[in-house]
Amino acid sequence: MRATTLLNRLLCIPKVTVRDVDIADDRVRVGVRPQRRRMRCPYCPFTTVHRYDTREVDSSWRHLDLGGRVCVLTLRRRRLRCPEHGVLVEAVDFARPGSGFTRDFEDLAAWLATKTDKSTVSVFCRVTWRTVGAICGRVVADKLDPDRFTNLIEIGVDEISWRRHHKYLTLVSDHETGKIVWGTEGKHAAALGTFFTDTLPAGAAERIEAVSMDLGPAYVKAVREHAPQATICFDPFHVVKLATDALDDVRRQVWQHARSLSDKQIAKTYRGARWALLKNPESLTAKQASTLKALKRQGGALVRAYELKEALRAVFAGDLDDEVVIEMLGRWCGWAQRCRIPQFVKLGRTIRKHLDGIIAAVERGLANGRHEGLNNKVRLIIRRAYGFHTAENALALILLTCGPVNLTLPYHTATHPHS
Repeated sequence: MRATTLLNRLLCIPKVTVRDVDIADDRVRVGVRPQRRRMRCPYCPFTTVHRYDTREVDSSWRHLDLGGRVCVLTLRRRRLRCPEHGVLVEAVDFARPGSGFTRDFEDLAAWLATKTDKSTVSVFCRVTWRTVGAICGRVVADKLDPDRFTNLIEIGVDEISWRRHHKYLTLVSDHETGKIVWGTEGKHAAALGTFFTDTLPAGAAERIEAVSMDLGPAYVKAVREHAPQATICFDPFHVVKLATDALDDVRRQVWQHARSLSDKQIAKTYRGARWALLKNPESLTAKQASTLKALKRQGGALVRAYELKEALRAVFAGDLDDEVVIEMLGRWCGWAQRCRIPQFVKLGRTIRKHLDGIIAAVERGLANGRHEGLNNKVRLIIRRAYGFHTAENALALILLTCGPVNLTLPYHTATHPHS
């Protein structure tokens, strides 16, 4: 069997035929030629058989390694005249426009980037880590579902820190699919406003029925301005989180007061009681359960704050009817505002202020729990990458991992002859 025939069957490169092969400088150079006369513009559907001219040098693309050696494809490309984009080189089916790598190589690098850090990917693929970031950006632009904004009915909005010094991303998820569909830098109203004005297709904003979010005012302003018909739902998860934060603030105050006492063991007890108070009772270890039992015997403001937190968590546990939840929430607000604990008095006022949005979330069954799960994945991505230089690189990897992207390994697709 001839070497060119063998490589044609092994490489399975679409729309080209292997012309020759050469091994030099520890590299396998495979020369290919196009199988068809018709040329295609790389940036639009325009095709033509009329050649403008042929380049004087070969174009090259890095392909998957062959026998442990770097494999490079070379092709003498033709040029065409596109009515919209002018004179430019023809597109090739095995590589994305503007890339020096084949689709198979980029798909492999992008898949690896979703599983491990970029330094590991760069060593495995023998490219720089900056190249891995650029590959992720191209794969996301190519493989993101273009219809992901068409049928958005219920969406969730949340922010997440992608870098120190208050660098945030705003992420939008689809409640139906559980995927992140869009993101941008910043966590202000203008950031979410670009989702409605610059990203959504015509009429899509009017079809959105509900938006779940935390209790911050920035996203509320953007939704009311660009999608006034949408019901704003304040996520019960964040409501309970406010109660947890208030309880922890009370614990710190009690601990600071105990430090001034002569018996230092009391302060140590309160300092070590943080997770005994914040965790759900069914998740406590034996030591934490014993600490909580001792604190309950002592009584005081800290125990009352703990009971308030647990009562609010029970309201949103999901085992009560909507009417009962609404009634119990009103009673809880009254209890909180009479408890004489400043942190919970403030929380009671906050919940009453946002009561309509909280009730809407209960009635529609909307919660950002799934989005918070995606946020945990995003935090893992950021930690695993040891940070990002730009928000665009962070977003590309987030959408690759948590977005509507069908990412498969080369040779693992049903249409590939080697799968």
